[in-house]
Amino acid sequence: MQLVIVESPAKAKTIEKYLGKDYHVLASYGHVRDLPAKDGSVNPDADFAMEWETYADKSRQLKAITDEAKKADRLILATDPDREGEAISWHVQEVLRNRKALPKEVERVTFNAITKPAILAAMKAPRELDTDLIDAYRARRALDYLVGFTLSPVLWRKLPGAKSAGRVQSVALRLVVQREREIEVFKPQEYWSVEATFEQDGTPFVARLTAWEGKKLDRLSIGDEGTATRAKAAVEAGRFSVARVETKPATRNPPPPFTTSTLQQEAARKLGFSASHTMRIAQALYEDGAITYMRTDGVQMDGSAIDAARKAVIERYDGGYVPEKPRQYQTKAKNAQEAHEAIRPTDFSKDRAGSGDHGRLYELIWKRALASQMAAARMERTSIELEDGTSKCVLRATGQVVLFPGYLALYEEGRDDRVAVGGSGQQADAADDEDSRRLPHLKSGDAPAKTGVKSEQHFTQPPPRFSDASLIKRLEELGIGRPSTYASIIDVLKDRGYVRLEKNRFYAEETGRLLTAFLERFFEKYVSYDFTAGLEEELDDVSGGRAEWQAVLEAFWRDFKPRTDEVKERQPSEVTAALDEFLSDYLFPPKDDGSDPRACPNCGDGRLSLRGGRFGAFVACSNYPDCKFTRRFGQAGGADGGDSGPETLGTDPETNLPVERKSGRFGPYIQLGEGKEAKRASIPKDIGELDLDWALKLLSLPRTIGDHPETGAPITASIGRYGPYLAHSGKYARLQSTADVFETGMNAAVVKLAEAAAGGGRPARGAAREPLKVLGKHPRTEAEIKLMEGRYGAYVTDGETNATLPKTVQPDELTLEEAAQLIDARAAAAPASKGKKKAAPKKAAAGAKKPAAAKKPAAAKKPAAKKAPAKKKAE
Repeated sequence: MQLVIVESPAKAKTIEKYLGKDYHVLASYGHVRDLPAKDGSVNPDADFAMEWETYADKSRQLKAITDEAKKADRLILATDPDREGEAISWHVQEVLRNRKALPKEVERVTFNAITKPAILAAMKAPRELDTDLIDAYRARRALDYLVGFTLSPVLWRKLPGAKSAGRVQSVALRLVVQREREIEVFKPQEYWSVEATFEQDGTPFVARLTAWEGKKLDRLSIGDEGTATRAKAAVEAGRFSVARVETKPATRNPPPPFTTSTLQQEAARKLGFSASHTMRIAQALYEDGAITYMRTDGVQMDGSAIDAARKAVIERYDGGYVPEKPRQYQTKAKNAQEAHEAIRPTDFSKDRAGSGDHGRLYELIWKRALASQMAAARMERTSIELEDGTSKCVLRATGQVVLFPGYLALYEEGRDDRVAVGGSGQQADAADDEDSRRLPHLKSGDAPAKTGVKSEQHFTQPPPRFSDASLIKRLEELGIGRPSTYASIIDVLKDRGYVRLEKNRFYAEETGRLLTAFLERFFEKYVSYDFTAGLEEELDDVSGGRAEWQAVLEAFWRDFKPRTDEVKERQPSEVTAALDEFLSDYLFPPKDDGSDPRACPNCGDGRLSLRGGRFGAFVACSNYPDCKFTRRFGQAGGADGGDSGPETLGTDPETNLPVERKSGRFGPYIQLGEGKEAKRASIPKDIGELDLDWALKLLSLPRTIGDHPETGAPITASIGRYGPYLAHSGKYARLQSTADVFETGMNAAVVKLAEAAAGGGRPARGAAREPLKVLGKHPRTEAEIKLMEGRYGAYVTDGETNATLPKTVQPDELTLEEAAQLIDARAAAAPASKGKKKAAPKKAAAGAKKPAAAKKPAAAKKPAAKKAPAKKKAE
């Protein structure tokens, strides 16, 4: 028996079907062991020896692999064809070796697509494990451990509120923070444009003023309304004729097929997907055999795939839409081992695969790969200059005509935000609009009719905040991280709360800004873009066999460890003082009136400075406790918005205690009384202006609505960590707003609690489930097909056969024919022996020995019949 190891159970099932009965395929479910999160997992003093520990949740799977390996003649490691896949294979091999269960023959196979031809071809070309890739994995893992495990404790002691730092994540965070700083210091600049509308032979067109009073104008030349008015008047008064017409041919070649990073970028631009969502969907498409492996730096395609793409183009369009020779793209990746074939469909004749997000991503991949083998688009760009009689006033009109669409008939690459000279993204887009306009046929000396003139005010725009697509693009440009890690880098920044995502834009949070400032001040080298990119190149050298992994680690550790030890010795107050000075331009920018930016706006004679608190950094007055003015760290230089101390809202009529509004770690709150006995309540965002009445109502919570008519137990309404809710005997139901907490009556409360107890209408366990949808009768068997919700997801059934929906198929988009095909495929895949074993008892029971049914011993045989199937399962 030959044992094959892959990562996922979905792959295991498919591959075992392709290989046949002589092979047994098991899944490792990803990585099986890692460096434990404790001191000493990497020992720099012992040549960076690593102590690995198996994941607790993988023990059962590893036991299954071990048991099968002991019986196997040959072990085939068939994990993914990249560095991480090589590492998983190595870990599995080492675990089996340690357990003395490693077969004598161990081979490594890789394939770029989960199709039968690709799997069978891979099995004919086994190799040994790639030690260079394994060394590169160990180097990266050790580096990440050493940075995180050495630097994070320093952060916890010196920078309250910081959670962790990482070799690449901190540099990516710095990009987001620096962009935030650029936006904050940006000062918009006013400028004006002047345009005239003309008409020739019934076709209108627009021309922009490019020269005036004999001087050439750029976008920012006209900087005020007065100048714009004079320029507009000059255009209105002038009589313009065509001075020059310039026509140039242009071609646009298609972009190459997707790499990991370009797929993430384009899916973000066109589909609105995050990088991690793109990779999850692509993983499912790969495991379903729809696309090739999705972690790659390569842009080249296999020769047979190129031929298939060209054939598909000819069938879809005609022979004129393919270039004379196939297009060949060159991979820029440094290591051939990590530059697999580009991401493409496994079958170019299929323009659809899956549904929902899976279908949308597949279509994007299919179009891009097909377009990469299509002919270039041919265009004609025309530029027309019009001059008045003095030649001192010049207008220009530009336009473009597509003579042959070529690949643009199928696909056009998306764009990130563009910023033109002067910082105006709006004007960059406007220029593109001008280029795409269609112009009338004009020749030198023509005098088209002027129909209008307008001047328009504009302001330069700050650089846009990063989106998923633009951040990945920038990381790739700088050589920071690798495409396979971009999704996890971004996820870590969001999970740690260092950035937030709003309308697909990254905003730096206070904790992220403070952490970046700390690292820039004390570990500047290690958040340097050049240093990080250089380290990535060294790691690439390891995977390419050009460098020793321990030497790379030694060079890094030699400088990094002393630096962390030095910072660790500093007092927290020293760190805060250093950051106060380092961030002074951000926290205390110069004021327009020239006054001291550090002067306390509350007491007047105190000075503001950065302070470190239990829950993070903040700005406070030097006259504390006499002056209690504070300002959040994130309120850069803001004279307003600071907290000057508690605000008294009034007095509670029942206790005569003051009711105060305060600010705390989690935002504003109200407090009744002082000390340990004080009562507090958070201030919800949906109550409008806070006054004494609202404060007393919030402090009175929980509110008792009354006793439940069935149980007699009280029903209460209150506000918790996750918002307003009802409570009754340990059961809860959500409320929509703060007002509902005070307005919900008994009848409504009973209904809401009942609905919540029923799980939103879901049936109780064991109850017959209603179908999600009745799809109709099977077109071949006439059996009624139903779409059901199961424990492990949606499935379809005809009453005899159940078929689970693939990950790439959305239940709400499933058609009757697709469901019938799934059922047919599942029925055909069912082992024939099972059917025979089920049929045999029926024949025996049907009539074989009716008299025997009356005998007493016959009853004794029934338990044996029940045990038999159980015994077979155990085998």
